[in-house]
Amino acid sequence: MQTEVEAPGVEPRDVAGGVTVAAVGKAFGPVRALDGVSLRAAPREVVAVVGPSGCGKSTLLELVCGLAEPDAGAVEAAPAALMPQRDGLLPWLSALDNAALALRVAGVGKAAARAAAHAHFAAFGLEGFERSRPHELSGGMRQRVAFLRTLLAGRPVLCLDEPFGALDALTRAQMQRWLADALGREPRTVLLVTHDVEEAVLLADRIVLLSPRPGRVIATVDVPLERPRHRTDADVVALRERALTALGGEA
Repeated sequence: MQTEVEAPGVEPRDVAGGVTVAAVGKAFGPVRALDGVSLRAAPREVVAVVGPSGCGKSTLLELVCGLAEPDAGAVEAAPAALMPQRDGLLPWLSALDNAALALRVAGVGKAAARAAAHAHFAAFGLEGFERSRPHELSGGMRQRVAFLRTLLAGRPVLCLDEPFGALDALTRAQMQRWLADALGREPRTVLLVTHDVEEAVLLADRIVLLSPRPGRVIATVDVPLERPRHRTDADVVALRERALTALGGEA
């Protein structure tokens, strides 16, 4: 008979975990993805990584999550969970079972995993959709399920790879506000990969700008703004323009 173990909920094992990437290089055959990239995310800091397609942003997240090894340099990170751009929900599972999947993989029994996931459905705007299959959910709701699954992994570091890239502009704006609120309730160290400079300014404490491939750090922009932030705020607009100017200089 299977033994039910206590669900860990969403509390990470080490809430003080951070990330340090030191002079990292990574190549795939003759193609260099990253070249001498260094960055740091302090505990509970949100760092956005912005750059053109193909500059190694997703590769960087894989290195931080331990899914690949750098060819040069070093990565030191607390245990990290990756949320890829595609939500990766399993079509034959309900929203509740998809959210609980990280706990099930960690060895938590089915009933305990479901209970831990269900405890957060109201806060995540998912109440009433527990039995819905992924095809019955909107794009924003699917992303909330995927984020809850990532959070329930209990890792102190979250690596979010273009989490809203596939959404329409209105839904994306709604999800940006929702993510800011969610991280306010459940703080984590976050590396957020995005092509959207405005999104980075709205969500991050610091923005790291990468050059075209091979990715190199060309600038770092601090975002010393109180939350919540609004895209029409003068300071948000000024920081967005500063970041875009830095990116344009390397285009």
